[in-house]
Amino acid sequence: MKFTEEHLWLREEDGNIVVGVTPFGVSELGEIAYIELPEEGDTVVKDDEVAVVESDKTTSDILAPIGGEIVDVNTALLKNTSLLLDDPVGDGWLFTIAPEDLDDMEDYMTEGDYKKFVG
Repeated sequence: MKFTEEHLWLREEDGNIVVGVTPFGVSELGEIAYIELPEEGDTVVKDDEVAVVESDKTTSDILAPIGGEIVDVNTALLKNTSLLLDDPVGDGWLFTIAPEDLDDMEDYMTEGDYKKFVG
């Protein structure tokens, strides 16, 4: 897995990139009120706004960590926002991207580097 400074995790699965919010990032949000996710088939450019998470503390725009096509969206989050809090690296994932360039993953932190970052 790789990690962004914006507290997203990225996991490669079968050539695609699953994206979610790190446990640290989730802990900073508080109670989740609303989640807006992209649509399957959307094409995104790195740093485009692709999702929104509203909580009792803040509204967070989720930016695409990598360019490509959205190939899967966790619609279960729309019905049960607590999945994001309860299992951010498992059932609380946000969306999956078919990347334009898998080498873009090299731009992000390893788990050790991320732990130092949030340390």
